Amino acid sequence: MVTGWQYRTVSVLGVLVLTIGAVALANHPTAQLLFTTYVPVFNRLEVTVLSDRSLYWAITLSVVAVGCSLVPLYKPQPRRVLDTVVLSQKRILVAGLAIATLGYFNWSHRLPRATLVMTFAILGIVVPAWFVWIRRRPPEEADRTLVVGDDLEQIERISPSVSVPVLGYLCPSVVNVRGEPTSVETAADGGVTVGDGGERDRLETPNRLGGLSRLENVLCEYDVDTVVLAFLNADRAEFFGALDTCHDHGVSVKIHREYADSVLVSEGDVGEIVDVDLEPWDPLDHLYKRVFDVAFATVGLAAFAPLFAVIALAIKLDSSGPVLYSQDRTAGFGETFPVYKFRTMVPEGESVTPSEDEENDRITGVGRVLRRTHLDELPQLWSILAGNMSVVGPRAAWTEEEVLLEEDAPAWRKRWFVKPGLTGLAQVNDASSTDPETKLRYDLEYIRRQSFWLDLKIVVRQVWRVLEDVLEMLGP
Repeated sequence: MVTGWQYRTVSVLGVLVLTIGAVALANHPTAQLLFTTYVPVFNRLEVTVLSDRSLYWAITLSVVAVGCSLVPLYKPQPRRVLDTVVLSQKRILVAGLAIATLGYFNWSHRLPRATLVMTFAILGIVVPAWFVWIRRRPPEEADRTLVVGDDLEQIERISPSVSVPVLGYLCPSVVNVRGEPTSVETAADGGVTVGDGGERDRLETPNRLGGLSRLENVLCEYDVDTVVLAFLNADRAEFFGALDTCHDHGVSVKIHREYADSVLVSEGDVGEIVDVDLEPWDPLDHLYKRVFDVAFATVGLAAFAPLFAVIALAIKLDSSGPVLYSQDRTAGFGETFPVYKFRTMVPEGESVTPSEDEENDRITGVGRVLRRTHLDELPQLWSILAGNMSVVGPRAAWTEEEVLLEEDAPAWRKRWFVKPGLTGLAQVNDASSTDPETKLRYDLEYIRRQSFWLDLKIVVRQVWRVLEDVLEMLGP
């Protein structure tokens, strides 16, 4: 694996060679003949083989467009394989559209349609493979491991337990020594002195590389493979912030088993240092799930568009206040996003304590109908399309309500490892926030069992339940 400026040079040269090769292959007479003969839509085109000046312009434009569009990928930073593939394919598509636009408006040389399509179809395959390949790590190369936390005693205890050499550690300048705030100073020889009443004069750990705010920079600078977390409290914002950063960069995370109650850990892992399941699902499951989400949300928004107007009018006629109601909900790794629903209650006196609909006298007449038929949830289709939610997943909880839910279910934050959903295994089994332990049990079961077919089953069950509620409401 290459890093630093080596990576930038190799990646740019690789893109240059691949682009020239793709244009040359797409311009070959045999490729042109096969493409314009057997590929639907394009089988009406004539074989067009470029030469001399025309071929020079085709190669030049393609190299410039592709090379410029892939600039974000030249930065040598850790990324998940799936993110690398998706990002590179998006950039290739942008480059192809740019060249097509230039040719359409006669702003530059126009590539033949068959050549253009073949070139960028080839690049959409070989470029992602190239960036994944140059980021691969040779089997004989040791992992680069970093310790991150705010607990000096845990950092000292964890470091010898890590099976590979530790690059260093990140911790705040004021850290915890068994709950007591303690200042940390970097010694001249790379050790750490503990002041303000600390029991030790020296902490036998690798070099301190800075505070927690430097995590992203250190991951990129040192090309870190694994981060070991050593926080005094595993429910703090810094803890899940570190998890989120590692997840974004495709870096593995480990934690001491004693502090693993708030995270998903790999099944069957019995060591002192256990792996955190940042990606509890297979990448293909993620892909199928996202495709299903986009299709479901698109069809739903198109089909129910007329109903949106009817519901909005009914809400305005029934009570004063806005048509839509927004609330901050918790997403993956403790991040928040606004959820929009049709307003079903009088907009005042909101309480964070979970309650059943029958006990809430603030629900309006139209609101009771919307809740009974689940039509108040329709605006969340936009959140699904935007990628903040999924069709199926743990129910997104109100950020202020989660404090109360965690008191009854201490492992509640394990739900944060997947995207929240419009419906889920807990919902179709009548487990609500009024019984957080049961709800959490169903949510964790879903996380462990998730698959495309399980999602389909849950959606079918939810649709059937909605139909039953509607028929019951319309019945005598």
